[in-house]
Amino acid sequence: MTDLDDVRSLRATDASDMLGVVARLPLDARAGYDAGLAVDPVPIIDGITAVTYAGMGGSAVAGDILRSLFRDRLGVPVEVNRGPQLPAYCGPSTLLIASSYSGNTAETLAAFEEATARGCRVMALTSGGQLGHRASQLGVPVVGVPGGYMPRAALGHLAFGLLGALEAAGLLPRLAADVDEAVDEMARLITELAPEVPTTANPAKTIAATLGERTAVIWGAEGFAAVAAQRWRTQWNENAKLPAFAAAMPELDHNEVVGWSRGTGKHFGVVALRHDGEHEEIAARFAASLEIPAEAGAEIVEVQASGRAPLAQLCSLIVLGDLSATYTGLARGVDPSPIEAIDRLKAAIGGPA
Repeated sequence: MTDLDDVRSLRATDASDMLGVVARLPLDARAGYDAGLAVDPVPIIDGITAVTYAGMGGSAVAGDILRSLFRDRLGVPVEVNRGPQLPAYCGPSTLLIASSYSGNTAETLAAFEEATARGCRVMALTSGGQLGHRASQLGVPVVGVPGGYMPRAALGHLAFGLLGALEAAGLLPRLAADVDEAVDEMARLITELAPEVPTTANPAKTIAATLGERTAVIWGAEGFAAVAAQRWRTQWNENAKLPAFAAAMPELDHNEVVGWSRGTGKHFGVVALRHDGEHEEIAARFAASLEIPAEAGAEIVEVQASGRAPLAQLCSLIVLGDLSATYTGLARGVDPSPIEAIDRLKAAIGGPA
């Protein structure tokens, strides 16, 4: 195991600099928002009745963020489509947002082609690849994302690029103040959670040390905390190289809690992602719900989002999760960046996964 307070060892293990990638998130978010505001042509939204966001893996998270933060303000339904086939409702009154960081994700390319065939309004988020080429051919709006990132590490560009483009189109209100707060909050946390800050004063390192080799189970209230919980899960999978699971409150109280029978929790750690905007009925459930895995032997960790607006609070949870997962991988002596299992899958199926 690597000592999390041995910065030299951390840097040596982190051969691809995942810590540096996470530290760039505030700058990426700012650049992404500016790129979205500058999109040309601007997506045409007159008369749209639905928004469908097509993406996979790390490229899909921006859609989850849009849906969780703004579905009550958009006036039209938002669906995140993780697969090659589109819902039947998608047509000329649907805005289809195709998101593929590489531009070569098979499922997203198939959804893009089907959307154009159906006459959907189409917009792309990509660093290039086949999606960028096809979007250029068709003259549809493209929010360009810089190359050289791992898809999961491009979240700032993808999510904030999406928000900026939809603001430019008039679908979202002016977000400059919310974006400023989110960027500032992420920058503050990254300083407080930096490798040079010892475990005793560093919540991200503390979470990594507390969970260790345990399987992480992440809980968040339905809404943006559930999106953050899913992000924690995937970062635990990819950066810590460990199985992890996520569930949303209150749904988990109708099924998952039954599985925490006595003695089943000893190899698990349950992390509850909390924020001050939780519905009062959901907030009241957490304490009683967490007692159940605790009695089963699970380690329990509760964290609180910081910031004022929901966007900043979500971003605070994402930063804490990204760094906790990265420190967990480094503590285990593994480079957080490589994704060998996905690379094997790509080779086995003969194309992008």
